[in-house]
Formats: sequence, C-alpha cells, structure tokens
Amino acid sequence: MTNQKLVIPDAKSGIPMAFPIAMPDSALFPLNGNRLPLKKLLKKLAPNANGARINALLDSMRASSPTRRPSDTEDHASWNLHHPSALTMFDEIEAAATGKQIVVFLDYDGTLSPIVEDPDRAFITSEMREAVRDVAKLFPSAIVSGRCRAKVYDFVQLTELYYAGSHGMDIKGPSKGHKSQKRGNQTVLCQPARAFLPIIDEVYKALIEQVKHIPGAKVENNRFCLSVHYRCVEEKKWIELADQVKLVIKDYSQLRVTHGRKVFEIRPTIKWDKGNAVEFLLESLGFDESSDVFPMYIGDDRTDEDAFRVLRERGQGLGILVSKGPKETNASYTLQEPMEVMHFLRRLVEWKKVSLFRH
Repeated sequence: MTNQKLVIPDAKSGIPMAFPIAMPDSALFPLNGNRLPLKKLLKKLAPNANGARINALLDSMRASSPTRRPSDTEDHASWNLHHPSALTMFDEIEAAATGKQIVVFLDYDGTLSPIVEDPDRAFITSEMREAVRDVAKLFPSAIVSGRCRAKVYDFVQLTELYYAGSHGMDIKGPSKGHKSQKRGNQTVLCQPARAFLPIIDEVYKALIEQVKHIPGAKVENNRFCLSVHYRCVEEKKWIELADQVKLVIKDYSQLRVTHGRKVFEIRPTIKWDKGNAVEFLLESLGFDESSDVFPMYIGDDRTDEDAFRVLRERGQGLGILVSKGPKETNASYTLQEPMEVMHFLRRLVEWKKVSLFRH
C-alpha cells in the first residue's frame, strides 16, 4: 500500500481539500512499469470522490485523538526502542546536557494538565505548578501553547516563565535581563500576527453563530488564533461541524485550518508556529549562535512537532513526546502522561541541585 494525497474540491465551498488515502501499489505502478496517468486515476476515483472525502476527513478527525486500544506488540516495541522513556533514559539525557545551558519549553494541555472535555477546566495541579516553578528557578523556561497566552497564565500563575500563546504568536516573558520593550510588569517580545486581530475577531463571531446548533461544539478565542473543539460532539455530527467551519473560513484567504487533538485550529497564514517561537526565544535569550545550549521541548500535540523538528534540525537538545502509544514524531524520547512529566521535571531539578552543590 502507498500513502497518497487526493485533492478533491469540497462540494459546498469549492475549496480544494487534500486528504491522505491508502492505495494499492499496483494502482499507481502497474505490472508493465508505467505509472497510471493522473487524469485516468482521478476519473477512476471520481464516482466515489464524495465518499472518499468524507471517509478521509473522518479518519483525520479520529486520528487527531485516537481511542486507546491495544496496538501491535511488535510495532509498539519497535517504536519504544527508537523513542525510549525519558525517565528510564534520564542518565543518558543528563550526560548529553552536562556542561550546557538547559532551556526548558513546555506545552500546556496534555503535558502539564490532563486533556479534559471542557477546555476551561484544564487545571494544573499544585504539585505540577511547584515542579514547574522549581525548574524555572534553575533554567530559562517557557510554556508554548495554542491557547490564549492570558488564559495559560491564569492557569499556571507563575511570573518566572515566558508565555508563548496562540502557537507562539503572542510571546511575553519576565522583564528582567532581556532587551525588549517593557509594558506593565512583563516584556512584550513578539506578536507577529497583530494585523490579523480584526479578522480573527470577525471569524470568531461568525463561527459561534454557525456552529451553535451543534451540541457540544465549542469555539475558543485564543486572541491570535481560534479553536473549534469537538471533543464533546457526537461523531455522527463531526462532518457537519467540519463543513460549517469550512463554510465560514472559505471567504478568508488570510486564515488556514489545521487539526489538533479533537480540535480545529484556525490560524493566520503567516509562517509562524511553535518551532518559530522556540527559535525566537532562544535568540532572545542570547543562545541563537551558542553551541553550549541544550533546549528541551516537552509536548503531546501534533503542533508540537514543529518545535521537535526545529531542535532536530539544529542538532541541539531534544524533544520529548507525551503519549501512551506510538505516533510518528520528531521527538527523541517519550513520557506517557502529565504525571510522568512532573516526575521528569523533578529529576531535572534534583540533578541540577546536586551538580551545583558539587561545584
């Protein structure tokens, strides 16, 4: 089987949508060795195009937050071999980080707090808050989230951190020791999507009106981006919800739609993501040209892959994926859940304190 992308115009909006589909190798590479022409392939698939669109979209929505189920033992073992536990391999991580300046980047939902049905109730525990505070006392630390920066701060309530909200499009940090413009008690570092605010506010109002009839759908304004949550929507309503979102977005070429964990993310089309936020923060901290920096990024969502990719391309630091099962990832290590994240952060603090005591 070969994974290909089939581009089909949406029946309602007319917008071309690309969906991954699995096709037999023989369909693309016949026995005579000649590739089937694209026009013939599309003609062959055309009668089932709408069904393919719906099935592909449903598969994509299910994949954004898969139901826990026993996976193939061999595949799971192979994946664990290449993405071992960061707790089990802590000594290896310690050896790689020794003598370097560690910088810690953390996602919020699913990393510091559990994934919950109501996004407004994704509270951090007092124990996790204490662990993050202890990390921030020893290392430059940031929370990089798709959420509105102010909302994440309300959850965490630690002034020692950098906060990068809206997938890194709204960054603020501690005012002490950094060259940037001060506003209030924090320093504004970066807001590259400010020009999009009127459009985002307009689309937010339109989305609320458009999906209000779908039980469980929730539209969240993250200031520089929007989230349409469908965790509490019945699966039989998912396609309808996706169509309603596309109906609103089709008139706004400045915005794009991506998938998170049972959520549609509506973002400006500018090239800016969590990976860019990590690069910006490292530069702001004076580590952009440093060979002695060791960034660690911990996250659970597909949007965190942009940050994992940046660290891999830099050849510095490491990414840690929070997941109970195999996923395609650019991270090097794994942790299963927020509780393990807390244990890892505590071990990091203990190791640093011992290291400082010895010196």
